[in-house]
Parts: sequence; C-alpha cells; structure tokens
Amino acid sequence: MAAFLTYGGEVAFAQNKSPLKEALKDKFLIGSSLNARQFSGKDVKGIEIVKKNFNTIVADNCMKSSLIHPEENRYNFVQPDEFVRFGEENRMFIVGHCLIWHSQLAPWFCIDEKGGDVSPNVLKKRMKEHITTIVKRYKGRVKGWDVVNEAIEDDGTYRKSKFYEILGEEYIPLAFQYAHEADPDAELYYNDYSMANPGRRATVVKLVKDLKKRGIRIDAVGMQTHIGMKYPNIDEYEKSMLAFAETGVKVMITEMDLTVIPTPDPNIGAEVSASFEYKKEMNPYPNGLPEDVAAAWTKRMGDFFRLFLKHQDIISRVNLWGVADPDSWRNDWPMAGRTDYPLLFDRNYQPKPIVELIIKEAEKTK
Repeated sequence: MAAFLTYGGEVAFAQNKSPLKEALKDKFLIGSSLNARQFSGKDVKGIEIVKKNFNTIVADNCMKSSLIHPEENRYNFVQPDEFVRFGEENRMFIVGHCLIWHSQLAPWFCIDEKGGDVSPNVLKKRMKEHITTIVKRYKGRVKGWDVVNEAIEDDGTYRKSKFYEILGEEYIPLAFQYAHEADPDAELYYNDYSMANPGRRATVVKLVKDLKKRGIRIDAVGMQTHIGMKYPNIDEYEKSMLAFAETGVKVMITEMDLTVIPTPDPNIGAEVSASFEYKKEMNPYPNGLPEDVAAAWTKRMGDFFRLFLKHQDIISRVNLWGVADPDSWRNDWPMAGRTDYPLLFDRNYQPKPIVELIIKEAEKTK
C-alpha cells in the first residue's frame, strides 16, 4: 500500500503527529479493548499505541463469566486484576465487560445438579452473587460496566437466552439493580450490536425508558459498531444515536471495527457463535489492501467519525474493538484464517491515514 492516500482532494499522510486522545480530549473519550498480551505488557508495540493514543480501555475477554467465574464457587481474578491495574497506572477510564451475557457463559450458571434449568429463584441468587462479587471487587476502580450484553434480536424481540427463558424480561432490571447496589457510583450500560436496525432500536429505547421509570440506574447505551463497507446505513445509525440520547442517557460507541472482506451471511450481525468453513474467495486481500480499497475504507471510517464529532454532545466514549489489525477478532470470525484490516493501526502497528484524518476533523470541529 502506498505511504499516503488521496482523500477528498487532500492528502492524508499516515503520520501520527498528535495523539488521538489529545485531539479528542474535549470531544469524547477514545480507546480500545485490550487482550491479555496487551495489559500484561507482552505486546510491546500494541501497548505503545494504547498509552500514546487512548484514554479509556475495556476488557475484551477476561471478565466474561466463563473466564472470571468458571465454577460456581471459584473465581479467577488474575487477569482482571492485571487489566484494572494497567488502566489505573495509565490513568485511564476503565470499563468492565460484561456482567450478564448469553455467550461465553460459564456452563454451570443456569444448570441444576440434574442438568436441567435452575429455578427462577436460584438464577436470581446466582446472578446477584456473580454481579456483586465482581463489581464490589473493583468498586471505585472500574468506572463503568456493560451490565447486560446483546439481549435483543434484530426484529426487536428478546433473545431467547437461558436468562430470558427462566426469568423473562425481568432479568435485565435485576442485573442493573444488583450492579448499582454493588457500586452506587459506577456507570451502568446496556450494550448490543446492529443497533441501526429499527426493531432493535425501538426495543432498546423502550427498555431504557422502562428502567428509568422504575428508578433503576442506566447511564448509557453502547452501540457496538461492528460495521462493513455497505452496512449499516449511516442515516439509520444516526437515527438510533438520537433515539437513545432522547431517553436521557449517553451514547457510547463500544466495539468499533470496519471490515473490508465479504461476509458469508449478511444477517449474522456480530453473533460470536457464527462459524463458516474457509473459502479462498472469502479472503480476497491476504497480502494487503489495494490502494482503491484502502481509500474507500478510509472514507467510510471517516464518515462515521465525522458523525461522532457532529454529535459529540451526546457521545461520551468511542472504543475500537482491538488495537491494531493483527489482533482483531475479524481475522478469524466468522471464518478462521482470513486477513482483515478493520482498525486504526495497521499490521505493522503504524497509524493508518485515518488517524491523521480524525485528528484534522477534530481540530476543525467545535
């Protein structure tokens, strides 16, 4: 790929003259998810990017229940403790991800000793113990929590997870209630993907309003923003941003990446369990992006950041899902062995032209 790309009649050089966090400091927080190699310091190049450019971090895997709470009477806090320490040492806004999620759920969580579903009372007890133990451990240190993750389907119906099957819609208010009781000062978020879908948008708006009406704390809606070159429609995405903000909560861009490789199924959203057999034609850029594709990627990502800057009054945080292209989940999802280019920093851990573009857009946006 060339060292520079032409964008909008201007030349955007792949230089990082000013760190992103400085350029955006009066706009919104900017950050990334971190994996264990990064917050442990083993990924030296990745951590250099994080320290220089980001002021907020979120755990990518280590706080999910299957890892942090693998057995009913056993927690594993080694990596979460390390993650939180890293954030504190670097004075970052730390986000915990995630307390209640149907995927990567510890196998014991919803099952009784006979292998059937636990009773509603038992599941409530387990949820409360799980949430309380984790949130209290990091009270005052983790500043915000993805309390419930991916509970709504594209059409606006509730996902038929074990939580829903056993407790119905009430499991969501309960999760927020338990989290607030464990740390009354922590911010609490609902987080989901494909948030531009009108059905999901409407139900999330209703969910937020219902929680607030009942006096249950919710501070923000997280829009995951796993996007492609042709989806979502940016106007529909903006409608969702505004609809969520109108409920009185902040909007957070929580898991942003932009794929340039084709999807084997346009309807899978960001369903982590999706998996397809490798096909060579679904991996069109194993050795780098053609210049025209890279330029189109820069324009598309730039359009979204312009949108974020336009609505900086309702956005409090933008998090990329990964630091640099080599460690993105997009390389192996939903088809292992592919090569993708979805993040702001390339496979050599260098800033792409989009970084300088974002900085320039931030400087001219009041």
